[in-house]
Amino acid sequence: MFQQSLETSKPILILNLRGAAARALPGIGACAAIAGLAYGFRTLPGVHDFSPMIIAIALGILIRNTVGTHGALTAGIGFSMRRLLRLAIILLGVQLTFGQVAETGVRGVAIILAAVGATFLFTLAIGRLIGADPRLTRLIAAGTSICGASAVAAANSVVDAHDEDVAYAVACVTVFGSIAMFAYPLLQGVLDLAPRDYGLWAGSSIHEIAQVVAATFAVGREAGDFGTVAKLTRVMTLAPMVFAMAAFLPSLGETSSERPKAPLPWFVLGFIALVAVNSIVSIPSAFKADTSVVSTFLLTMALAAMGLETSIAKLKAKGLKPALTGALASLFIASLSLMLIRLT
Repeated sequence: MFQQSLETSKPILILNLRGAAARALPGIGACAAIAGLAYGFRTLPGVHDFSPMIIAIALGILIRNTVGTHGALTAGIGFSMRRLLRLAIILLGVQLTFGQVAETGVRGVAIILAAVGATFLFTLAIGRLIGADPRLTRLIAAGTSICGASAVAAANSVVDAHDEDVAYAVACVTVFGSIAMFAYPLLQGVLDLAPRDYGLWAGSSIHEIAQVVAATFAVGREAGDFGTVAKLTRVMTLAPMVFAMAAFLPSLGETSSERPKAPLPWFVLGFIALVAVNSIVSIPSAFKADTSVVSTFLLTMALAAMGLETSIAKLKAKGLKPALTGALASLFIASLSLMLIRLT
């Protein structure tokens, strides 16, 4: 009887899966097209230093608030924002090893961990003090303390904020990270920082990986190499930070003391597993390069999807308090990391 029921349900299940895939394809295709455009825009003068993720979310917002998005795209946009984002974060693990942490040294790791933890807590505190939206504050805290847009997107898996909050947080870390990208090389001589100290300062405080690369290699190869390793070490804090947010930060929204906590982001375990594999097994550099391309493109698609769901009117309604929170958080991490480098 059970076998007969199972055989009967198989065609229905297959049809449902096919139907879901067919509904998602138009939206996935739209997100892929926007991601492709973002890569194309990076070839323009003055745009190369910006991450394709940043360009993609800007394009998505532009499209949503001018021509709008058709209902047929909804399923694929949601799939890109959630499933493809999780897959992209898992694949990031192929680029990192525990050996890279060792290259940074005990001093470097200590400075990075202190900067990440203190900045996250400072951002939550300052956001609460000035009355910024709590969910948006948490996203800004993750993006500023860890790795920009990808950290914002990953943190939203447990914050569960509106797409406008994600777009606002990405805008904050993009603007203030870009300011740092141009300002840091000018400050290097003024502060009389040695190349490795300068690289550590940039890697431990500038938001996006692309911004760190631009800011450090502008000074020299030694600063660029060390800054990149320092930044990758900082990216490795993404997994424990997202887990900590899910496990320890209280839920937002409802007033009931019995409200459930945010679910643990189990996809982050995939990220950690790939870091472990990459640390133990010698993965060919060509495979790493290909995986990096795929991961970045999937992240770009996810950010494009978030842009397609973002209303500028709702962004304006957020006011300037979150932007002030992001500015103060960026100043804090820059000042704290520089002070720690000086003291040690």
